[in-house]
Amino acid sequence: MALPGPLYSEAFWTAYHRAKEAEPVSVGEPPVAGSMGAAIQGYYRSAEFAQLAESTKQVYRRILDTFAEKHGHAAIAKMETKHVNMAIDQKAETPAAANILRKRLSSVFEYAKSIGMIQVNPAKEAKRIKTKSKGYRSWTEADIAAYREKWKEGDPERIAMEVLLHTGLRRSDAVRLGWQHIVDDAFVISTRKSQEIVELHIPLHSDLAFLFDLPRGRETFISTIYGRARSEKAFTNWIREAAHEAGLPLSSSPHGLRKAACRRLAESGCTALEIMSITGHRDIKEIERYTKAASMKRLSRAAMAKSEQSFIIKLPNPNDGLVES
Repeated sequence: MALPGPLYSEAFWTAYHRAKEAEPVSVGEPPVAGSMGAAIQGYYRSAEFAQLAESTKQVYRRILDTFAEKHGHAAIAKMETKHVNMAIDQKAETPAAANILRKRLSSVFEYAKSIGMIQVNPAKEAKRIKTKSKGYRSWTEADIAAYREKWKEGDPERIAMEVLLHTGLRRSDAVRLGWQHIVDDAFVISTRKSQEIVELHIPLHSDLAFLFDLPRGRETFISTIYGRARSEKAFTNWIREAAHEAGLPLSSSPHGLRKAACRRLAESGCTALEIMSITGHRDIKEIERYTKAASMKRLSRAAMAKSEQSFIIKLPNPNDGLVES
C-alpha cells in the first residue's frame, strides 16, 4: 500500500509508523530446542519481557530478531564471551548499537540461565565500546526563544514545546497528557520506565495557563489540528521538523526539551531530588550532572563578583595632603 503524500509530511510519518507497527516480528520456522533462537523466543514469553512497555518490546524484538536471523541456529550452551565479542565487533562502526546489542543479549542469556539452558551469562564479561556521544542535544535558551518567535501561542507546535519544557515529561507520557490528568493545581500522571511505574505530581507552571483556553473536546493537549492525539513515534520527527523551520539544528528533539527542563530547574536552585520528583528520573547521578553544572555557574559568578569588589582601585583624592593657609 502506498503511503500518503507529500513526502515526510505528518500524514506520511503517521502512516509510515502505523505500517511499521503492523509488521510481523519473530516469524519463520520454529527454532531448534537449545538454540539461540529458542532462547530468544522463550525470552519473549517471559515475565521480564511482559513487563516492558509496548514501544520498548518492539525495539527489543527488532534487535534480537535481526541477531536471530544470523545466529539463531547456534547452540546457546556453546556460546562464549568471545562469540558475543565477535558480534559486537561486527557493529564496530556504530558503537552505541554494539553496546545495545550486548545489553539485549545479556537479557536473553539471563533468561536462559534462569530456566537452566546455560550456567553462565557469556555477555556479562563481553567488551563495552566507548562512545563519544553526549546523547540528545539539550535545547538552549536561544533555541527556545527562536522557536517561540517562529511558532505563536495557540499553534500546535508551540503548545507541544511548552508542555514538554514545563513538565519535563518523556515523549511517551507527554503525548498522553490531557484534561484527565489535571487534579487541582497539578498534573497527576502515571509514567512507566522499564519495569517500574511511578505516579508523578507536577504542579502546573504559570506559563501553561493557556491550556485552560484550549477546547475541552481535545483528547490530549498535544494533538493534531483535528484534535486527535499524536503518535509517540511520529511526534519526534514532527518536533524536529518544527524546530528546523525555526532555525534550530535537526537534532532538536523532544528529549532535548526534557533535558532543557532539567537544566532550568537546576539553574533555579532545585536540588537533584526536587528535579527527580518532577521528571520521574530514577538515576540520581544523571540529575546531579545538571545541578553540579548549575552550581558551578552560580559559584563562578559569585567568585568573580567578590574578586571585583576586592580589587577596586581607589583613585587618590587631589585634596589629600593640602593644608589650608
